[in-house]
Amino acid sequence: MNFLDTVKGSLLEGFFPAGWDLKKMDECCSNPPEEVTKRQDFWNKDFNPIPCDNIYDFNMVMGHEIAMEIKKTRDEGKKLAMILPVGPMGMYRWAVYFLKEWNVDCSHVYGFNMDEWSDKDGNTLEPSNPGAFQNAMEGAFYGPLGDLTVPEGQRNFATKTNLPTYPEKIAKLKDEGAKLVTVFGIGRVMHIAFWEPHFAAEFSSVEEWKKQTHRVGAKLHPLTIEQNAITSFKSRTTLVPCYANTIGPGLFLQSDKVIGGCDGALGRGMQWQGMSLWVTLRYGPDMWIPSSFMPTLPGKLFFLKELAGPLVAECN
Repeated sequence: MNFLDTVKGSLLEGFFPAGWDLKKMDECCSNPPEEVTKRQDFWNKDFNPIPCDNIYDFNMVMGHEIAMEIKKTRDEGKKLAMILPVGPMGMYRWAVYFLKEWNVDCSHVYGFNMDEWSDKDGNTLEPSNPGAFQNAMEGAFYGPLGDLTVPEGQRNFATKTNLPTYPEKIAKLKDEGAKLVTVFGIGRVMHIAFWEPHFAAEFSSVEEWKKQTHRVGAKLHPLTIEQNAITSFKSRTTLVPCYANTIGPGLFLQSDKVIGGCDGALGRGMQWQGMSLWVTLRYGPDMWIPSSFMPTLPGKLFFLKELAGPLVAECN
């Protein structure tokens, strides 16, 4: 017996987003690990998943990819707009390392943090709060770059007043020849940023869904809350806000390149991101699975090999 056999009448009946095909998702996860990089028809010809043996390699190669994009656009005399996540985070240390080694001035970079915790009205944490994404970015990336850093006036954070200005700012940069690169992780519910799967119920078509650039005070899925309780708040669910400000597909689907990362291993063989990885790579573009659109874009998705499975029952 399994979830699909027993969900009817349980407390989980109706819990997941209405548009999820759970049987199809299970089939995505039933492939052998060695086939995780097997190309699919819906992938962009320049999209490639990159397996990493361990978290140390993962952090380094992802950091190198970010730093190389910054260096290349600097060398080409182009501006670079980067949509940036807080999670994964380990790559920022290496991005800083390479940029300092290469002495790359980041004055051509415009940073757009993709999301931030909020209340239902879009009010955010103080930037100095240890849980604030702005605090994390300043501490992990902008601060350590020192004299080479992105100018303060070119750092954008997803506050109630600033997030709505992202579309116009990014459009202006692209009109000026800037490259748009989105760095991302994949959520437990296959979200990108905090653009949650259940938002799809509000739209009559994929085309309408794709136009959504952002949302202030977005209502988060319970699994997103629990994911972040585990990964960011030391299991303390009561510290996690239930809302967030976030970019939407109207911005991340404009990307000239994407740099993704899945590092959701917990130790002792446990993990939380294997299903998210497989569904992203196999489900096919669907607005109920926001991350399923990322393979349609040029770029790379770095992931820990152990996330590919095999995804089978194991008592720990």
